[in-house]
Amino acid sequence: MNRSGWLLPAFLLSAFASAAHASGRADCTSGPTRLPPIVNLRVDNDLLGGQDQGYSNGVQLTLVSPNLRDYTDDPCIPRLARWVNRHLEALQPETFEQQNMIATFSQGIFTPTDFSRADLIEDDRPYAAALLVGLGYNAREGDALRTTQLQFGVVGPAALGQEAQDAVHGITGSEKFRGWDNQLENEPVFRIVHERMRRFSPNDGARGWGWDAIAHYGGSFGNLATYANAGAELRFGRNLPDDFGSTPLRPAGENTAPTREPQSQYTPGAHLFLTMDTRWVLWDITLDGNAFRDSHSVDKRHAVANVGYGVAVMFNRWKFALARYHGTREFDGQQETPVFGSFTISRAF
Repeated sequence: MNRSGWLLPAFLLSAFASAAHASGRADCTSGPTRLPPIVNLRVDNDLLGGQDQGYSNGVQLTLVSPNLRDYTDDPCIPRLARWVNRHLEALQPETFEQQNMIATFSQGIFTPTDFSRADLIEDDRPYAAALLVGLGYNAREGDALRTTQLQFGVVGPAALGQEAQDAVHGITGSEKFRGWDNQLENEPVFRIVHERMRRFSPNDGARGWGWDAIAHYGGSFGNLATYANAGAELRFGRNLPDDFGSTPLRPAGENTAPTREPQSQYTPGAHLFLTMDTRWVLWDITLDGNAFRDSHSVDKRHAVANVGYGVAVMFNRWKFALARYHGTREFDGQQETPVFGSFTISRAF
């Protein structure tokens, strides 16, 4: 996919943002649960974990619609999104209490351990970058949520991984990685991600100090990644939000799920969270290499897991989350277990 291939997704995101801004003045926020739209910006970096390897850097912009009456006629989403939704009805849930839609734009960068080598490092992971856009659909019934996301994009030089990493390292004064000539070849990629979540809250929405737990299971299918996963998140703090977790790496983390709280209720709060996720991975293009062309690859481990912990703070229309993740080794011969940090800023309009 060349750069012009991103014009439609970029236009969709722009239209989504314009509708988000306009919805603050329109009928989109009327009613007890018609909350304003939300914008999330998430930045992941392994330097926050004391490393510079593996999943080296990632950034994701997420635009979240208000709670919707439907996916094809609701004025809270732009016309282009409604047109797209008419062609993706198979992914959209029906007859749920609440529902909303998200649009994402993201980039992920993956590198081996030794930045100084320009040759192919056969016993370490390939250089790879992925540039993705996505649409997602959330549906809530009480304390249960189902979420489905369709992501598509490109892996390879067209994902601009080297340019993005060089720019970041230039700002920070870090050494540049020299082996990008060995990165994966250009390849269109896609995946469908689906998860089911269940929230257990003994406080039943009461304000003050409390705790809750969110269990999840699901999977991903596509030439970007194919896996099954399951896990849980535990939160403890003051004025816990009525959502499905504070883990930004999960599909419904960081304010993307519908909420039952009224619009006027922006109670300040803060909480700690601990999360775990296990996966059985059948395919990961960043480890297995190109699916349709010869490329560098490593011997992937099918069973992997990660544990994360962090803190989230809510004030007025803002939410900030800082997290750190520790993972098991992803392939045979990997020198260190993966560690990286994540920072997310969210704002309701």
